[in-house]
Amino acid sequence: MEHTTLNTDRLELRPFAPSDEDEVYAACQDPAVQRWTLVPSPYEREHAHRFVNEVVPDGWREDTGYAFAVRLRSGGPLVAAVGVHVHGADAYEIGYWAVREHRGQGYMTEAVEAAARWAFTEVGAVRLEWRAEAGNTGSRVVAEKVGFRFEGVLRAGILRNGTARDCWIGSLLPSDLDLAPALPYLPGDVSGAS
Repeated sequence: MEHTTLNTDRLELRPFAPSDEDEVYAACQDPAVQRWTLVPSPYEREHAHRFVNEVVPDGWREDTGYAFAVRLRSGGPLVAAVGVHVHGADAYEIGYWAVREHRGQGYMTEAVEAAARWAFTEVGAVRLEWRAEAGNTGSRVVAEKVGFRFEGVLRAGILRNGTARDCWIGSLLPSDLDLAPALPYLPGDVSGAS
């Protein structure tokens, strides 16, 4: 996938670059980022260096993940990270974290919606999943504001620090954002009636 920059009213989303290393390192010192995401804990300088110099470029080049640095427009500071992760031909998941000083201003919701729209219109995702460790209400609020529908709990659905943890899961379809789907969608009878 070619590197892509997305713009919203207030934000610029572009692939992480080596110049973002210091801000990534600082943001990932936040105990909440380490607690609720899959970033290493403790988060060392080498983790930030590897992320911006290897993980992100490899993901874009190999079409396995598209990580965006979310900044205020006009060269503003890093306010968040959002990534679309490819788990298979038709399996896409979104993940995100916000810089502590920039939470509560709607930036994360704005960025997640922009990345989701891009995943549907440019990447060709049919469905986008959101997963968060059960109890991560901040992540769930963002997902629900974007339009993700909560689907339940996956027992032992996240592996973190050598421990299996329950996770919440939700999904977003193109139609949830008033976009045309890549494929026709035929919903099933979820009531169990025959």
